[in-house]
Amino acid sequence: MQEKVYEALKKANIAITPEEKENIEVADFGLGDLENTGLQLLVYVNTDRYCAKELVLFPGQTCPEHRHPPVNGKPGKQETFRCRYGKVYLYVEGEKTENPHCRPPKGSEQYYTVWHEIELNPGEQYTIEPNTLHWFQAGEEGAIVSEFSSHSDDESDIFTDPRIKRIPEIED
Repeated sequence: MQEKVYEALKKANIAITPEEKENIEVADFGLGDLENTGLQLLVYVNTDRYCAKELVLFPGQTCPEHRHPPVNGKPGKQETFRCRYGKVYLYVEGEKTENPHCRPPKGSEQYYTVWHEIELNPGEQYTIEPNTLHWFQAGEEGAIVSEFSSHSDDESDIFTDPRIKRIPEIED
């Protein structure tokens, strides 16, 4: 999968180092259905003040609904998504879009509750405020999104779907 992500980044003219290629993370959220519910990411930097990463989604792949809550008295993560390649549909709190382009992965429909659609094409961006429910799905050709945010703390993300495990677990 890392090779597939590397090729997608190359196609979008996003150069990465061999070390970065080895650090590409594949997240299936513990559901074992990466093709439909999953995300590939490359974190460039994540300090206590800011974070920058690439999010790579293959056609129709969905990052499930979640929010970034306050942690230890600090506001949750604020993030700006900038589409670099393809098309991504972002769903956030707000007025429901009449005919949304996307559907949740089969069997998970009940865990998708926000339906205000933001369509991002290359060069377009949107900022998600802290503690805002959101989810996103790639269009037909997939999508690459640069994320710029405050500190990223995946362990504190709250997913609507209780089956999701953001941090991989090692089983004996």
